[in-house]
Amino acid sequence: MEAKGRFITFEGGEGTGKSTQVKLLAEALSGLGLPVITTKEPGGTEIGQELRRILVTGDKDKMDAVAEALLYYADRRIHMTKKVWPALAEGKWVLSDRFADSTVAYQYYGYDKRVPYQTLENLYKLTVGDFKPDLTILLDIDPKIGLARSLAKAGHMAVKETRHESRAMEFHNNLRQGYLEMAQKEPERFVVLNADKSIDELHQEIVKVVAERFELT
Repeated sequence: MEAKGRFITFEGGEGTGKSTQVKLLAEALSGLGLPVITTKEPGGTEIGQELRRILVTGDKDKMDAVAEALLYYADRRIHMTKKVWPALAEGKWVLSDRFADSTVAYQYYGYDKRVPYQTLENLYKLTVGDFKPDLTILLDIDPKIGLARSLAKAGHMAVKETRHESRAMEFHNNLRQGYLEMAQKEPERFVVLNADKSIDELHQEIVKVVAERFELT
């Protein structure tokens, strides 16, 4: 598929502020007259919302890393074919709260490499092919700070999406290290930003990154 729009993904551990920054960037790009949609994984489609409920709520041990990876990729395939690729073909900018890097971070690094990396690579090829985001913004934060933020937010939610938050700190430390390693491997795609700052300050940094990357005025 030849994409006409731009695909920007936001990555990071729990409580980094991804959803907030996706919303703010969408508003900024719309203000420049660009056609923008926002989405998320899992949950960017109707079926995806059902998969999200299964994946991010309930007991942390209700399924293993392999089952999780397969469900995330089922969600991803539906997400790409039904929403992302059609929007890009129409020339829209698509901002996604998480994408395939999350699966590698959580199911490979987080679980201490219980799912073989090559297996995840094969799933990516089968599901997404050679397609990659135009830009991935990695919001980095100390896991202790991020978890505190995330759990505080969950306290105000009707549905408690805290399945991953309930994992041991070792999991979250592995997760952070995995994200940073991925960013080092693909510096042309990733931009790493410190998320331990005010919402507005971080937003301004993101706007600057996007403006420079895509030569926006």
